[in-house]
Amino acid sequence: MMRVGVAVAFLGLVAGVAQADIIQFRSPTGNINCIMVSDPSGATARCDLTELTPSYTRRPAGCKFDWGRSFAVGNTGKGYLACVSDAVGGAGLAVLRYGQAVSLGGISCVSAESGMTCTNAKGHGFSVSKAKQKLF
Repeated sequence: MMRVGVAVAFLGLVAGVAQADIIQFRSPTGNINCIMVSDPSGATARCDLTELTPSYTRRPAGCKFDWGRSFAVGNTGKGYLACVSDAVGGAGLAVLRYGQAVSLGGISCVSAESGMTCTNAKGHGFSVSKAKQKLF
């Protein structure tokens, strides 16, 4: 885990200058790239898919950026289709092996052969794979 004191800007939100814990990882196939951020205002997990058969085909209301490949959940509330102007990824992301999990700020992400699932303490979140994506 990395602790940084920078403006945290992802998911189209700017949390301001604050101490933030950030974890970045990818699936073993490299098709799913994820980031988890926790700062004083809360926590969020987001996963982007490189290749997918889209399960969601309706643009989120008010979205003027990219959508359909990015899924997110906060430490409260339901999972959602993220509207983003950036991408999670890059060389050297740690691999979250099948069967492993990582947690930060009340959100847990689990890697499985069937895809990646991120869930908050209320049981809301998302499951994503190349074949299917689900918000709950």
